[in-house]
Amino acid sequence: MNYGTYRQANMAINSLDELIEITPGVRSGQPRIAGRRITVADIAIWHEYHGWGADRIATEFELSLAQVHAALAYYFAHRDDIQDSIKQEQSLAEAIRKANPSLVIERLRGQ
Repeated sequence: MNYGTYRQANMAINSLDELIEITPGVRSGQPRIAGRRITVADIAIWHEYHGWGADRIATEFELSLAQVHAALAYYFAHRDDIQDSIKQEQSLAEAIRKANPSLVIERLRGQ
């Protein structure tokens, strides 16, 4: 296959900046799959913490492998920033849980 044929065959392939987008006001401006609310951090958590492969993530959330791999590439290129974002979200969730204890758990403790 010569370069011209190769180039034509690959014109439909999206670049990373077409697969990942950042939109202020959508998911707090976090990088996410273009046209979806699934963030790069979501993909990273499923991959790194839950041990899911790209195939499973793509299947579970109706994504293409290109979208999943683009998110993982973005994650590995910006790992420190995304890890910081994940830690901040975990801290916020913990603070909310502490400020709003479960009524069910409170009732069970009272029995």
